[in-house]
Amino acid sequence: MQQMISTNITGAFAMATAFLHGMRARGRGHLINVGSIAGHETYAGGSIYAATKHALTAFTAAARHDLVGTPVRVTCVSPGSVETEFSLVRFGGDAAKAAAVYQDICALSAEDVADNILYAVTRPAHVQIADIVCLATNQSGAMNVVRVGPSLGAPFSS
Repeated sequence: MQQMISTNITGAFAMATAFLHGMRARGRGHLINVGSIAGHETYAGGSIYAATKHALTAFTAAARHDLVGTPVRVTCVSPGSVETEFSLVRFGGDAAKAAAVYQDICALSAEDVADNILYAVTRPAHVQIADIVCLATNQSGAMNVVRVGPSLGAPFSS
């Protein structure tokens, strides 16, 4: 629990504190926090994780309000299912349990999330992308994933 709080809340606050002063002084910059769909909705078994991601989402929104009179932009990117080592850590190194999370779904990749971040930072200076929630095609929420494999549910053609 403490590691999750340190990573998802304390770490983000510390990074923002370390860099926002300089961004304001330079008159440019972009605070980007990587949240989660769990920062927008909750689910059974994820209370601590969801709480930390909700805190990060709220912090990001509040920072946007605090910085509204400056040219510093603030964005929160909140992905859904992303196939990374997250599940391996979540299940204490149990590779079989971690693999089962992604079985028969085409989850997002770290590169997909990076692409969303790149989109936000490459907008013109007068455009602020406040929030991006990105999900796998067959995901409609934190716990609603349809396992249809690489076809993504498309009908088979003969």
